[in-house]
Amino acid sequence: MDRDHDNPSQADTPSTPASPPTPAPGTPSGRNAASPEVPSRPVVLDAMGGDHGPAETVRGAVQARREHGVQVILTGLPDVLSRELARLGAAGEADIAPATDAVPMSERGVGALTRTGSSLAVGLDLLRQGIGGSFVSAGSTGAVVASAIGLLGTAPQVLRPALAVALPSLRGGATVLVDAGATVDPTPQMIAQFALLGVSYAQLVLGVDDPSVGLLSIGSEPGKGNRLTRRSEELLRWMPFRFHGNVEGDDVLAGTVDVVVTDGFTGNVVLKNIEGTVRATLSLVTRCGIAGPDDLRQVARRYDPETHGGAALLGLAGTVVVAHGSSRAATIARACVVARDLAEGQVVARVREHLTVTPAR
Repeated sequence: MDRDHDNPSQADTPSTPASPPTPAPGTPSGRNAASPEVPSRPVVLDAMGGDHGPAETVRGAVQARREHGVQVILTGLPDVLSRELARLGAAGEADIAPATDAVPMSERGVGALTRTGSSLAVGLDLLRQGIGGSFVSAGSTGAVVASAIGLLGTAPQVLRPALAVALPSLRGGATVLVDAGATVDPTPQMIAQFALLGVSYAQLVLGVDDPSVGLLSIGSEPGKGNRLTRRSEELLRWMPFRFHGNVEGDDVLAGTVDVVVTDGFTGNVVLKNIEGTVRATLSLVTRCGIAGPDDLRQVARRYDPETHGGAALLGLAGTVVVAHGSSRAATIARACVVARDLAEGQVVARVREHLTVTPAR
């Protein structure tokens, strides 16, 4: 994702004991058993997107194919992508869908829709046509969201899409934070629908049977927060899931609830704060010699985007994964794996089935 919508970081504290293994965020839990096997279609990768595209994106695509068996279609300037593949000794290992343009990281929204020949637009069109099974981009989040809405459309009943991220919790599982930056100025009705999307994600991807939902606010008491939060709380109490009530910032990693719902602006700030806090804490622990390098690496891996790849953009008519804007090859490779697994698990279609209740009341 771009720097204003960086991909969330998974965090823990250095003193936390190792927790039982859980499905990697973004990977459907027991997908082969939970849904019928479907033919695998290629992952379409916006090879020009991100701070380090196309060099790192192409390398990531090659890594995804060689290490994980993911078939990838690269979109971008064909001469540039062919050179990158040749440089890696990987000519012919990924198909190239030609594009004539690239959306800059500075583009924040609908301006991307005017660049119809961009690698972003070409990739989303391949997904729309069914040539690709999923789409990955490390480009500007605002541009990806606007283009995805314009070219793919939202699922029936969905007002706006939301980014869902699974954060490792102190209780050993994961907490879904939604929205993590796709819709920064939602209405209360959108917040209520984000909660539905988060519940569906927790059920289908993390395997939580009956997820509880908390609304992020400045206090846990009923009625706390600004007008958006107070109105959202009223709607959430009528929704068909377990609504815990308001939760505070320190509940996000504590495992108080399975889903924390908020607006995209607040959610993105929370994620960046977690990322920065964990980095600073690990740095202090290293300087003080409190823990060994192996222990610190274990903690770092829990929040490193390289481990989790990207955030799922829920509520669209297709499978889209948004990767960190500064993604290197390993992160891109992981994002491709996440996108393939979400597509094969038919998560988008199954989330759509869950959205049977209109939140406006």
